[in-house]
Amino acid sequence: FSLLSFHYKLSFQYKFRDLTIEELKNVSRTYPNFTFSMNTYTFKDGSQKDLLNFSGTVPVKYGDFYNIPIHLWILDSHPFAPPICFLKPTANMAISVGKHVDAHGRIYLPYLQNWSHPKSTVIGLIQEMIAKFEEELPLYSLSSSEAARQSELLSYIAKITAGETDMKSKTKLGGGKNEGCFNKITVVGAGDLGIACVLAVAAKGAADKVVLLDLSEGAAKGGTMDLEIFALPNVEISKDFSASADSKVVVLTVNSLGNAQTYLDVIQSNVDLFRGIIPAISHYSQNTVLLVASHPVEVMTYVSWKLSAFPRSRVIGVGANLDTERFQYILTNLLKAETLAKDAWIIGEQGEDKVLSWTSCNLAANQTEAMAARNSREKVANRAVEVLKGKGQRSWSVGLSVADLIDSILKDKRKVHSVSTLAKGCCNINSEVFLSLPCVLGANGVIEMVKLEEDPLVQEKLQSGAGSIHDLQQQLKL
Repeated sequence: FSLLSFHYKLSFQYKFRDLTIEELKNVSRTYPNFTFSMNTYTFKDGSQKDLLNFSGTVPVKYGDFYNIPIHLWILDSHPFAPPICFLKPTANMAISVGKHVDAHGRIYLPYLQNWSHPKSTVIGLIQEMIAKFEEELPLYSLSSSEAARQSELLSYIAKITAGETDMKSKTKLGGGKNEGCFNKITVVGAGDLGIACVLAVAAKGAADKVVLLDLSEGAAKGGTMDLEIFALPNVEISKDFSASADSKVVVLTVNSLGNAQTYLDVIQSNVDLFRGIIPAISHYSQNTVLLVASHPVEVMTYVSWKLSAFPRSRVIGVGANLDTERFQYILTNLLKAETLAKDAWIIGEQGEDKVLSWTSCNLAANQTEAMAARNSREKVANRAVEVLKGKGQRSWSVGLSVADLIDSILKDKRKVHSVSTLAKGCCNINSEVFLSLPCVLGANGVIEMVKLEEDPLVQEKLQSGAGSIHDLQQQLKL
């Protein structure tokens, strides 16, 4: 058995060597095509470790049977920590990004999130992997020309790794003027908020390139002119939609400055503005994530979703992210309630109608203690809300919030944010409206919504807000 050859190395590196060896023997018996090796794994923070890993194929029935190649890395704390799982496509395969697979081929499953020894095993993990892949096939076959292009790209990446290329050859590959800018974002609108977003993103170092799309008439003026004068590195100002091509994230900050008389007229004016923007943005960046910061954010996120025809996961509003971050900061740093802060969220509509909710309900063992703990929690939360009141949302503070969201998306952090997302199906909401809810964000936008504590009052407030927004949307002309 080939795993025995790793026995000596495992004795030094793996805390639970015997358990690990025994489990992987079972894997080898069940899937004899798997091959094992010891290689260096590089984590996202740049640290490295020599880890046991194995690769092979698993049979998946999707009409016909397909052999899906996978690659699993076993952490040194196994079996108390889950493996790190990837697809391993061949040169004539491409990854089909979905809810269980990201663009890098990393596999995310409920089984991994809920991993608990001894209930969880590698065999069980592979079985769930097969089941999920049978629902949504994670790979597709490339045409011969696409396969050749992918082979060229893989060869080029290998040269970069070996230090055999330079920026000039990187730019040349593919012939596009923006090739080499792997993390490019575009900010649409050169008002105070748009410029604040550019400055915040540049300061955070979240993107390789930032394009500010100035749609105002006439020559550059005000803040846009200042950006040109002082020439921030990696920031481009343009009036041409083509400059936004291949953006990973597009931030919409524009608001109509028309002479509308009623609130409905103001929103309709914004809708008319978006009708000329969203199709152009969608044309030049077909795989982008739309991040909406225009007002009212819930309605304009809905409008962006409808006009772009993008999947719901790739259309997000800034929502209550700023309020939530402030709220959690107040709880942690001013009220010294750090344990409460991690489960506390501002959700619903952006603005005065804030709804406070929680993502944890493990308050106490019995009903009396739970009630006392809940009352104590609510008192602290109400104090935090009072501190939060009147803070307002200035352009620079919203810009910082936008930069935080972009950082989570571009770096695939899978961090939870309270953002505007399609709320249909949540809290008995049956209409197509966008509300702020805790969502896991990654490279393809919203990965999943985090389950909230069941609270009838919270659900009632969300349903009421959803009803008002839906009624407003019904009056708009898209």
